[in-house]
Amino acid sequence: MNINFSLDLHTFLVSLRSKFGHNELPEGSAEKWALSERLANWLDRRDSLNYLRDEFYIPKLGTLPNVNSSIINTFGENKDCIYLCSNSVGLQPKCTKKYINNVLKQWAEMGVDGHFYGSEPWIHCDDCLLEGVVKLVGAKLKEEVGLMNSTTVNIHVLFTAFYHPTPTKFKILLESHAFPSDHYAIESQLKLKGLDPLEAMICLKPRQGEECFRTDDILEIIEREGDSITIIFFCAVNYYTGQLLNIQLITEKAKQKNCFVGWDLSHAVANVPLYLNKWNVDFACWCNYKFACSGPGGVAGIFIHERYKNEGMSRQRLLGWWGHRLDTRFKMDNKMDPSEGVSGYRISTPSAILMAGVKGFLEAN
Repeated sequence: MNINFSLDLHTFLVSLRSKFGHNELPEGSAEKWALSERLANWLDRRDSLNYLRDEFYIPKLGTLPNVNSSIINTFGENKDCIYLCSNSVGLQPKCTKKYINNVLKQWAEMGVDGHFYGSEPWIHCDDCLLEGVVKLVGAKLKEEVGLMNSTTVNIHVLFTAFYHPTPTKFKILLESHAFPSDHYAIESQLKLKGLDPLEAMICLKPRQGEECFRTDDILEIIEREGDSITIIFFCAVNYYTGQLLNIQLITEKAKQKNCFVGWDLSHAVANVPLYLNKWNVDFACWCNYKFACSGPGGVAGIFIHERYKNEGMSRQRLLGWWGHRLDTRFKMDNKMDPSEGVSGYRISTPSAILMAGVKGFLEAN
């Protein structure tokens, strides 16, 4: 195994030297340069995305709690930490503070008139960001995406719309080690329908002695159980193992068995390439405070494929006034006239401050 690693790394180093020319990359064995600081710096200088580092605040050793004093003595308290925690909370974009302060300033100076006036009226604070979200998740239309609620609430929103069990097709397939909130939400949806989670939840486990799922095993259970499954809902990137599932292939197989396919993208958005429209995904949701760096507890995202955008009120859903069409919303006649696409699934007035966090990330990238 070590031999193969050495050969692979040696080939990699030779290809770098051949590609860039010059003799910057020092001669020597793969073993010598594999973990060297010099090689790391050399690669950093040639990283086409290295400029993005300057767009974010990186915690310093001196501002973090529980840092060993010997580390601070060696590197200094102003040394950037090595931040590997965006799977929990992403770093703060430097421009975010400006956008949040703009909201606070508009609130201070205009009060309620900030809804309709000012440089960025709050009534458009979510809509104005959707083009950026389209690119982030590989949607085709802005009517396919929305910014609202939290991830768990959006799971409930989506399952209210898409989970309609029948006596023969009522099961939900998910991974055995799904994020707890996903598991709880699905379990509660089953109970709300009067179903026993022990009978209606198929919690797929990896093979004994393995941590990750094999794609063939996922496809096999869809083939075997698909006629009784109504929704397949996986985390695209598992929070526990970091495994990225084959979204396209799993979705294709599920559609063959007439199952709805949903994805929790909380650890995938802004982390891996996504093409939700092209992959024919029915629906998805995600949080924006991990790799999408919108701030702790930031507003979540939601996707529903364009084929459902003209359904109007024919699809059951949770209702709220922000899902009403803007041009008739303020008539206050209590006659629901839903916006087209995902916007018709919005429930409550969005927080302009939380939207500023999303805007900061989209600008930084």
